[in-house]
Amino acid sequence: MTEEPHTNISGGQSDGDRSPAFESDAPTTPAAAVVDRLGELYWQKTYGGQDAFECLIRTILSQNTSDAASQPAHDALVDQYGDSGLATALANADRSKLAETISSAGLQNQKSNTIIRIATRVCEEYGDAAAFDSFVQDGAYDDVRDALLDMKGVGPKTADCVLLFASGHDGVFPVDTHVHRVYRRLGIAPPNSDHDAVRAVLEETVPAAKCGFGHTASIQFGREYCTARKPACLDDPEACPLGDVCDRVGVDPDTGEVVDPADASIDME
Repeated sequence: MTEEPHTNISGGQSDGDRSPAFESDAPTTPAAAVVDRLGELYWQKTYGGQDAFECLIRTILSQNTSDAASQPAHDALVDQYGDSGLATALANADRSKLAETISSAGLQNQKSNTIIRIATRVCEEYGDAAAFDSFVQDGAYDDVRDALLDMKGVGPKTADCVLLFASGHDGVFPVDTHVHRVYRRLGIAPPNSDHDAVRAVLEETVPAAKCGFGHTASIQFGREYCTARKPACLDDPEACPLGDVCDRVGVDPDTGEVVDPADASIDME
């Protein structure tokens, strides 16, 4: 069994927080079967316990970029502003200096504005990062998610990552670009589904305790096998560990053509 690489996967901690023994009951849905199959490839674990404010900032830095680019930006931010009193420090940060600090993550002007605005709001509404963390950890799921989504610059994926990695909520399956592509290509979600529609399908059909692991494992699978331009099945259908359960929507091994599943569905109409 291949261990998950010692890198942050969409905000996950390098070593994870807990290594559970997931139930081995026979899967009852195609999505559950896929997550179980991924469990044979990657380290199964659950999440939770991260500082909520830092998790939020880390996830904002990761938007529209890779871990390789966002991790140095996060490290530079912590070095510059400290990890104690971070919300206050960022609320009072000079925008141009912050943008320079996080430049490796890309979109630094937009992200620095978002970070300062959110840090200011956290300080004004909760008092400090510790109080915000308590709200995220102890608040009702719907209340926390609504509060996060009410922050300008925080979308569903960012909110769900905070709920997963900070709160450890079961049943949360954040959908990034890899998850969005993989489950439409597999045929589990309709090909024209947006990110929220894919999330709804997965959270309804994957056991709640496995959603967090399913998220990180699906990202890794999308990076290693089911890439956007050259999925493993193009060279050899048997090279993909999910080849026997995949509809290959938008992928034609005979011609080598790869299109977004939504575009494939248009062609079939």
